[in-house]
Amino acid sequence: MAYLTLQGINKIYPNGFHAVHNFNLEIEKGEFIVFVGSSGCGKSTTLRMIAGLENISSGDFLINGERANEKGPRERGIAMVFQSYALYPHMTVYDNLAFGLTLEGVDDDVIEDRVNKTAKILGLTDYLDRFPRALSGGQRQRVAVGRAIIRKVEIFLMDEPLSNLDAKQRVTMRSEITQIHRETGATTIYVTHDQTEAMTMADRIVVMKLGYIQQVGTPYDLYFNPANLFVAGFIGEPPMNFIESTVNDGKLNINDNIVDLVAIADKEVIDKYEHEEVVLGFRPEAVKLVGKGEVRNAFTFNCTVELTELLGDNTNVYVDIRGVKAILKVEPHDSPAIDSKLQFAVPFESIYLFDKATEKRIKLRNS
Repeated sequence: MAYLTLQGINKIYPNGFHAVHNFNLEIEKGEFIVFVGSSGCGKSTTLRMIAGLENISSGDFLINGERANEKGPRERGIAMVFQSYALYPHMTVYDNLAFGLTLEGVDDDVIEDRVNKTAKILGLTDYLDRFPRALSGGQRQRVAVGRAIIRKVEIFLMDEPLSNLDAKQRVTMRSEITQIHRETGATTIYVTHDQTEAMTMADRIVVMKLGYIQQVGTPYDLYFNPANLFVAGFIGEPPMNFIESTVNDGKLNINDNIVDLVAIADKEVIDKYEHEEVVLGFRPEAVKLVGKGEVRNAFTFNCTVELTELLGDNTNVYVDIRGVKAILKVEPHDSPAIDSKLQFAVPFESIYLFDKATEKRIKLRNS
C-alpha cells in the first residue's frame, strides 16, 4: 500500500471554478515528488489540500491507508515551507527555529539540541542571534526549511520555496534541499513552475495543466517519452521544436524538406495517419550540423539563421525553415553567422510525432 494516496481528488470553489480535476496519485514513503506546471494549473491548490489548508471537494486523501480528509494540518504530521518564508520578524533565527517545538511543549534542552543540529546542517550556526531582516534571501529560506525539518515530521510540503531567490541562490538551495531530503528520508512534495528544478530534484514528476494531470513519471521518462504535446514542450530547455504537417503518400513535406515516415514508423501507423494532420517534434540538442562530421540515419533540413545566443557551453541558434521557426543547440565553436544558410540533421531516433487533433504522442513502432 502506498504511503500517500490521492483518489479522485477534486477542488471546486463556491463560485463554481473547478481548480483540480480527478487527481489520482500514489506516493511511496520517502519519495521526492514534484508538481510542475504553469501558473494556474492547480499544483499549489493540490498541495494545500494535502496540507489540510484547503477543503477537498470530493475524493479521498489517505495517509498510510487512513483517510485524512477531515484531519487538521497538525494531525496529519505535515510540515510546510511557503514561498514567502513566513518568518516571524520580531524573533531571532534561534527563536524562529524553536517556535514550533515550543508550542508542542518540548523541553528546553531538547529544543536547544535540535536547533543547534538543524542550524549546523543548514549553515546557520553563526546567524542564530540575528533577526530575519539581517539575513539574505537564501539565508531566510534556509531558516524556513529548518523550521520544517526540525519538527522531524514524515511529510514535507514545499510551495515554490526558491522563487524569490536569484539564479545562483536557487542552484545552491536546490542541492541543499535534495541533500536534506536524503538525510531525513521524509516524504517530500515540492511545487514549482520551474522545470529545471523538477528535473534535477524529483524522483517522479507530476506535470499539470488546467487542473488535470498530464503525465506522471521519472525525469528520464518525461524527457524521452513525453505523453503529449504539452509535456514535450514543457520539459526541456530550450523547448522541443514543433512543426505541423500533413501525411501524404507516407511523407511529410515541410516547405520542400521531405520527411519519409517509412524510415521511422511501421506501415500500419503510416496508413492510419494518411491525409491526417500531425506535429513533428525534435529537441534542439538532438540536431547535428551537416558538414560537422558524419551524419547517417537522419532527416536533413535547410534553413536560414536568424539569431544566435552564445551561452558558453553551447549556442542557441534560432532558424527559419522557410517559414517555420526552430531552435538548434550547437557547440559554441560551431556558431553560424546570422543570415547564413544552414543544413542540419535530426537522427531518426530523435524524431517525435504527435496527433494534432488529440495532441497525444504517436507510437511509431509496434514492437
